[in-house]
Amino acid sequence: MKKENPISPIMVRLSTYMAEAAGRALPPDVVRETKHHILDTLAAMISGADLVPGQHALRFARAYGGNKIATVVASDVLSGPIEAAMVNGVLANADETDDNYSTGGAHPGCAIVPATLAIGEKNAIDGTRFIRAVALGYDVGLRAFKLVANGGVLRETHNVVGTFGASAACGCAVALNIGQMRTLIDYASQQAGAGIGAWRQDTEHVEKSFMFGGMGARNGVTAAMLVQAGWTGVNDVFSGPGNLFECYAPTADPGMLVDKLGEEFEVKKTIIKKWSTGGPIQSPLDALSIIRERRPFAPEDIKQINIRISTSAAEKVDDSAMANLSMQQMVAVLLLDKKLSFKAAHDESRMRDPIVLREKAKIKVIAEESLERLLPRRVAIVEVTFNDGTTVTERNDSVRGAPDNPMSSEEVAEKARDLITPVLGHEKCAKLIESIFGLEGVSDITQLRPLLQRA
Repeated sequence: MKKENPISPIMVRLSTYMAEAAGRALPPDVVRETKHHILDTLAAMISGADLVPGQHALRFARAYGGNKIATVVASDVLSGPIEAAMVNGVLANADETDDNYSTGGAHPGCAIVPATLAIGEKNAIDGTRFIRAVALGYDVGLRAFKLVANGGVLRETHNVVGTFGASAACGCAVALNIGQMRTLIDYASQQAGAGIGAWRQDTEHVEKSFMFGGMGARNGVTAAMLVQAGWTGVNDVFSGPGNLFECYAPTADPGMLVDKLGEEFEVKKTIIKKWSTGGPIQSPLDALSIIRERRPFAPEDIKQINIRISTSAAEKVDDSAMANLSMQQMVAVLLLDKKLSFKAAHDESRMRDPIVLREKAKIKVIAEESLERLLPRRVAIVEVTFNDGTTVTERNDSVRGAPDNPMSSEEVAEKARDLITPVLGHEKCAKLIESIFGLEGVSDITQLRPLLQRA
C-alpha cells in the first residue's frame, strides 16, 4: 500500500481551525454582521421565488421529491437536504439582491446560507451553531476565491467560493473532526472547478442562479454528508501530484488560504446591497441619490447623464438585456419613481415602456481604466447635465453596504421587509426578522420553518 504524504502545514492549520469553529465564540461585531448576511440571504431566497429562476427551482423541488427533511423556502415543500440546498441556492441568486464581494466573481451568501440551513435542519443545530457555521463558510469560501483569483487558471470563480464556503459551513454544522475536515476539503476541491461562462448567454438568469448559488450549496451539503457517511479520500489534497494548488492556482501563494484566520473575518468584507440590482450599479445609484438630495430635480430637467465606472463593470451592466442588470434601466426607473423598489427593479415590462426608454436614451455608461485600477473599491463618477447647461458631478468612493460604509441593522431589516412582505406577509416577515436577530435563542433551526414557508 502506498504511503500517504505527510500533512502539509497549511492543511493542518486550516482543518484544525475548521474543526474548532463549532465551539469557538465569535466577536460580537462578527456575530452581528453574520446575522445581517443570513437575513439578507433569506430575504433574497424568498423574493426570488416569484421570479423565473425561482419558479423553475420550485417546479424541480415538487417534481423531484426526496425525504421530507429540509425546507424549500417560500413553498410548502419539504425535501432532502441536498435538493433543498440546491433549490434554495437558486432562489437566493434569482433576483441579484444577494450579497457579493466587491471585485466580482464571488456571491458567497447564496450558496453558504442555503447549504447551512438544509444540513442544519437535518441535524437539528441551534442558532449559535448556525451563526458560527455561516461565518466559517465566508472565511473559507472567500479565501479560496481569492487564491484562485490571484494566480489561478479557472476563468469562472463563482463555484469556487460557493462550494468551499458551503462545504466548510456544513462541516461546522455537523461538527466534523480534524481528519474529517481534511476529507471534506478534498471533496470540496473535486467539485469546485465546475462552471463555464456560457451562463452569460442565458437572459432569464436561470443558469446563472444555478451556477452562483444552487451548485455550490448542493456541493457543500454533498461533501459533508459523504464524510458523515464514512467516505474516505485523499488525506491532504494540498500536497502531492494533482493537488489543489497545482490544478487551480499554480502561481498563487497557498498561504492565502489561512492568512489571518481568526483575525480577519470575511463576512465583514462582503457587501450587502442597498439596491436590488447587480453589484456594479450600486455605486452610481448612490451617487445619483446624493446629487438629487443636493439639487432636487425632475426627469424632464435632465439633458444627459454620464456614468463612469470600471471597465470590467461596464461590460456587465451597459444596457444589459436583464432589467436589474442594466445600468440604463435602473437609473431611468430611479429617476422616474424617485426610489427603486424590488418590484420596480425586476419589472421586465418596463424595459419596453416608452417613458422609461426616453430616460434611458439620456444615460451613457463610460468604461474607465483608471477606475478599474481602484478595485475592489467600486468607484463611480456620475455627471448630470441639466437643460439649463449646468453640470453636477458626484464621485462615489464608498458603496452603501460595503465594509467601509456598512448598513445598520435597521437598514438591513428595511431592505428585508421590501423583499419578504409581498411573498409571506407582514406578520411572518416581522417574526422572521426578530428570530434572525435573536438567533442565539433558537434551540433548533427547524423552528424557523413556519416563518419561511407559504401555502
